[in-house]
Amino acid sequence: MTDKIQQTLIIPDPLGGMRLDQALAIFLPQFSRTQIQEWIKSGNVTVNNKKWKARDTVLGGETVIIDAMRKAQPAWDAQPIDLNIIYEDEAVIIINKTAGMVVHPAAGNFENTLLNAVLHHAPSLQQLPRAGILHRLDKNTSGLLIIAKTHDSLQYLSRQLKNHKIIRIYQAIAFGVMTSGGTINEPISRHPIQRKRMAVIETGKEAITHYRVIERYRAYTRLKIQLETGRTHQIRVHMAYIRHPLLGDPVYGGRLQLPKGASHDLVQILRTFKRQALHASELSITHPITHKMMTWNAPLPEDMQKLIEVLKADAKDLDIFS
Repeated sequence: MTDKIQQTLIIPDPLGGMRLDQALAIFLPQFSRTQIQEWIKSGNVTVNNKKWKARDTVLGGETVIIDAMRKAQPAWDAQPIDLNIIYEDEAVIIINKTAGMVVHPAAGNFENTLLNAVLHHAPSLQQLPRAGILHRLDKNTSGLLIIAKTHDSLQYLSRQLKNHKIIRIYQAIAFGVMTSGGTINEPISRHPIQRKRMAVIETGKEAITHYRVIERYRAYTRLKIQLETGRTHQIRVHMAYIRHPLLGDPVYGGRLQLPKGASHDLVQILRTFKRQALHASELSITHPITHKMMTWNAPLPEDMQKLIEVLKADAKDLDIFS
């Protein structure tokens, strides 16, 4: 789909001091900052009838005119793939994604993704950027995802996401016995050498993760984690950064360390659990139409439930719960 974007807006005073591209990203949350930067560079954006650069600073009160074309969306294939839809209405779809499913087509994964499945379920989503998928989960992370069904819903929910108003809560199992919760506020960017990995980098984008302890085991801790921002691999990178990588994480987890004296069952399950123990368990949004807060919960998948059972049984042998 290619269509015209024509919009005139006034930069409000509270945004004074921001870069032009940052300020426009607030007004146009349905478009990526990269897309906005391309429009500015191509001269499709004027400020007080003049062409500015993306890095120029707004003061507040400027008149911005946008006259651009929306980038064409790829015509992804619709495929009849089962989806666990836990809620749907005219504005949103809430899906409980299984571990092992890629969310969006990319190099090496053009088919059998959640996007392909969603287009089969609701073909009209072909008209929306990313088929209305508001955010992503890693391939081997399970749990709740939001999909917007209309342009208005996508814009409304995108604004909530940018303003950190969508509540996303995860359950995870991390290596090490953690004594208390905390907050990790460390910027994340792409690893300078290993380009498929992310890392804590001083010049990266702001990334904030809150965590608290649910349960402790022999050498692991079950956590409740809440995202304030949503960087790629954020939870996995942050937990590895504080030396408590997620159990089973094939990228950031490091070499498997078996607890001394662990039961046979625990050793077996640790050796065969080949994904990060991470599940998006709770999601809350302000509904785009009713403007009421709605919350959904997804129970832990079977593999994590079994893992926790074995961890608990092994911890009981040490009287950790006594």
